[in-house]
Amino acid sequence: MTGVTGVTAPDAASAGPPASSAGPAPRSLVDRLLPPLAIFVLALFVGLAVWAAAQAGTLGFDYLSYDSAVRRFLAGGVLYDQNFDTTGPFGLFYYPPPFVLLAIPLTVLPPAVDAWIAAILLTATFLLAAAILPVSTRVRWLVVLLGGLSWPLVYAIKLGQVGPVLLLTFAIGWRWMDRPARLGLATAVGTAIKLQPIVILGWAFLTGRRRAVVIGLVAFLVLALAGTVIAGPSAWADQLGLLVRLSKPVSTPNDVTPGRLAFEAGFGDTLAWAIQFAWWGAVALVVLYVIRRGTDEASYLAVVTASQAISPILWDHYALMLLLPVAWLLERRLWWVALIPLATSLPLLEVTPRVAYPISYALMLVLIAWQGRRDRRAVVVAPPAAVVVAAEA
Repeated sequence: MTGVTGVTAPDAASAGPPASSAGPAPRSLVDRLLPPLAIFVLALFVGLAVWAAAQAGTLGFDYLSYDSAVRRFLAGGVLYDQNFDTTGPFGLFYYPPPFVLLAIPLTVLPPAVDAWIAAILLTATFLLAAAILPVSTRVRWLVVLLGGLSWPLVYAIKLGQVGPVLLLTFAIGWRWMDRPARLGLATAVGTAIKLQPIVILGWAFLTGRRRAVVIGLVAFLVLALAGTVIAGPSAWADQLGLLVRLSKPVSTPNDVTPGRLAFEAGFGDTLAWAIQFAWWGAVALVVLYVIRRGTDEASYLAVVTASQAISPILWDHYALMLLLPVAWLLERRLWWVALIPLATSLPLLEVTPRVAYPISYALMLVLIAWQGRRDRRAVVVAPPAAVVVAAEA
């Protein structure tokens, strides 16, 4: 299935002379200054955060938890320690067994070295994700700039979290959503790392991308089988037990789900749970609306956003995924949407309330629904010869 952007082509009579006769247009001052500024800001804030964490002994806090779990398992211990009652403490590992396939190679080096390598690799992964976004060069550099300022991204890199890797798999799926093998394989890898990306296969099924669904499921089953061979059949049950026991959206400290924030505001346990269920329902309804009424691009990005928003435990660094729909909206010249990631930027860390995170997800979903509907209507009303079809060769 081919996605349609709803962009109208200029009239042939008014298109002007061929570009080759006039030569390439000179780059504006913004386009010349944006790349070095974006790289400088990214290097500055990531570098400062990594250096400060290294000095405090907290660099790679999450990554070292994965690393220690894999080392413990390779030494004959258990992969999933069942002695945890809440998510967040050091040493907790509850990702799918195939994740071990990615973690084992790094156990060759000392953990302290691994933490630095993880920070470097995650930064490079973010840059790669930005580089392949199906938007203009200016918007890609704006995403790098916003990422450098973004507390969710900087925090994820400092922690050694897998967020930038998931961002890359989502970016691959967005750019090549009409290439079944690339969409399916990227989704399979994302699901093998963290289960939330599996919802992309549901989106692919609903939008007629059945080959991508088959490829994604087969690839995930291969990774799952490999993970099972290494970790053992009981690993899946152990992981499920941890997930069920630790998925407490209302009672988990530092969580930013609406239910948790309502509980902290004094609404009581019952009302907080009601708010949390209402949140999940509202997110699902918006996504279904975009799938039905918006373009394929809009619905894909709505599902990406929802995959994080519906997480039972919603950490602040999950919000780095919002950079994808931000890029999409910036491409449509809605420049003010840059305020969404800026609201949770590192410079505003001490003044931004935690409620800004669910508000950011909610606002983004509404904007995706609105713009997706507009794009689809523009395609419907435009003359057939004026519609530009967005298909990646």
